[in-house]
Amino acid sequence: MKKLSSAVLGLGLALAASVAHAEAPAPKTCPEGLPAETKCLGGQDQNGAYYWIAIPKAWNGTLVLHTHGGPRLKTPKPDDAVEDLQRFAVTVAEGYAWAGSNYRREGYGVRSAAEDSDTLRKIFWDTYGRPKRTILHGQSWGGNVAAKTAELYGKDADGRLIYDGVILTSGVVSGGTRAYDFRADLRAVYQFYCGNHPAKDEASYPLWQGQPVGSKLTNKQLDERLNACTGVGLPADQRTAEQKRKLANILSVTRIPERTLDNHLAWATFTFADMVNKRLGGANPFSNIGVVYKGSDDDRALNKGVPRFKADPVGVQRLAEDSDLTGKLLVPTLTMHAIDDPTAFVELEQVFHDTVAKAGKSDLLVQSFTDEHEHSKLATPEYAAMLRAMDAWIGQGTKPSPASLAAGCAEAVKTYGEACHFQVDYKVPALSTRSYPRKKPGLK
Repeated sequence: MKKLSSAVLGLGLALAASVAHAEAPAPKTCPEGLPAETKCLGGQDQNGAYYWIAIPKAWNGTLVLHTHGGPRLKTPKPDDAVEDLQRFAVTVAEGYAWAGSNYRREGYGVRSAAEDSDTLRKIFWDTYGRPKRTILHGQSWGGNVAAKTAELYGKDADGRLIYDGVILTSGVVSGGTRAYDFRADLRAVYQFYCGNHPAKDEASYPLWQGQPVGSKLTNKQLDERLNACTGVGLPADQRTAEQKRKLANILSVTRIPERTLDNHLAWATFTFADMVNKRLGGANPFSNIGVVYKGSDDDRALNKGVPRFKADPVGVQRLAEDSDLTGKLLVPTLTMHAIDDPTAFVELEQVFHDTVAKAGKSDLLVQSFTDEHEHSKLATPEYAAMLRAMDAWIGQGTKPSPASLAAGCAEAVKTYGEACHFQVDYKVPALSTRSYPRKKPGLK
């Protein structure tokens, strides 16, 4: 147990500068996009995390506790949660109360974010009484946070359930030790072709570190390096032949979409630096030893010359302790993921499926997929269908299916317009330990 505690401390879970006591929710002016006469409130918890709450006039008695994605690397501000509230305003429109924490600090830390989320749940319960139901909704990296919240805080001291259901959308549901290998590979492959991150005139550092401590590199400067090498920020007809060749090789080998290449390189730089330098005590959780890269114009040269790095077991253990999931679901759990998600690849869902199956809890999991090409926000009626299906599963024991979710979405279109994109017969491909090129998701 002492070793486990040290690992947790190494992840930076000690309290940052905090307020002495939780602030009672104070009235706020609701942002645009919420139903008329919605009551909005905000405050700061005892650990320093800011939060927002929205309660519709015709509240149905259920709280949806939202865990946002990221991890965001900027210092949290009091009104950061407004963006999340507006993006998922359908929750309030459907009659649910909504609450979201900004988390106490910026950067990585799934357990820390989970604790802050459950703290907000307590604040809501203390202020308004225990709701009829409490549902977790995790989006993107927040899907990892929500699933971890359900694991860590799913029962009270007497063994009674705290949460009634969990909804994970576009979720990083594989846990940290499986979710980011492809970005470590991106750093290695990018450096082989471009050699400018770090540049030849800069001090060398291990690529898995993201950035050395004290680095002043900015997002803009990183984009300039990426553009100089690949021309990805230019129209295709303005790229040089060499830029086209390097870009084609990087994209073909990693199978990262061109439209999000800059984002993934930034995450493999700045998020990795936060994770490794601030949360893992400098220990490396990534390895590409033995990985065979394929899909370039010269795979032999690539595999001979690509930078290699070996994981530190301490780094892997610390990241696993913070973010990996047990699969031991306690309550009904629904997931929704776009097949062509360019940020959190759909294969992560197969990892979650297998983890839950190994724990013997598959009866509590229903996964659904859409043929969309987005990550941060899918079609509005799809979220309404998820909420309605979860309500029926909890209240009536009616377990949904991909087909029933599609039908429910068609009904929700009558209220919200847009279109539904559920794919009833989709089979998610497995995320192999390292299989390159990554198979492009497709309908089977």
